[in-house]
Amino acid sequence: MSRIRRYYAPDATVFMTQVVYHRTPVFEQPQFVDLLRQNLLATKRLHPFSMTAYCFLPEHFHIMIRPTGASSFSAIMHSLKPNFTKDYKTMLGITGKMRFWQKGFWDHVIRDEEDFQRHLDYIHYNPVKHGLVLRPEDWPYSSYPIWKARGVYPDKWGWELPLSICDYNWDESEADRD
Repeated sequence: MSRIRRYYAPDATVFMTQVVYHRTPVFEQPQFVDLLRQNLLATKRLHPFSMTAYCFLPEHFHIMIRPTGASSFSAIMHSLKPNFTKDYKTMLGITGKMRFWQKGFWDHVIRDEEDFQRHLDYIHYNPVKHGLVLRPEDWPYSSYPIWKARGVYPDKWGWELPLSICDYNWDESEADRD
């Protein structure tokens, strides 16, 4: 099987999705969400980036980041995944090999302001899409409150399917994301 060559654009904002192996709902447990957050911070020290948006769901997560300096989004994920897995195994007392993540990750370089808003909305609507909550503000593991406080989202946003994502063909443009 050939490897997909990743597109890299310096100073680009990138939307990424990573899924847990066999879609095991590990992140239903708050201590593992905290571990993921800690590992993101540790990764950020090694490979600097700014976190634009995030949503941690039971068996996958979405982040929108902007690597800085010589960092690349690929290096960020290749650092985050094994370090998280190592810490997870230590936390649970697991020895030996263990596959935690699905192979690879999905990425999309943000092209323009409309694309940015669409992916921001997708990230924040995702817990509603998956039936985890009725409203985005009810999901505790998302950057939605930050963006709402900035005035990006009006009251009751996401209580219905947002227009920015309802007509977008995610299957054709972003296959197998989640």
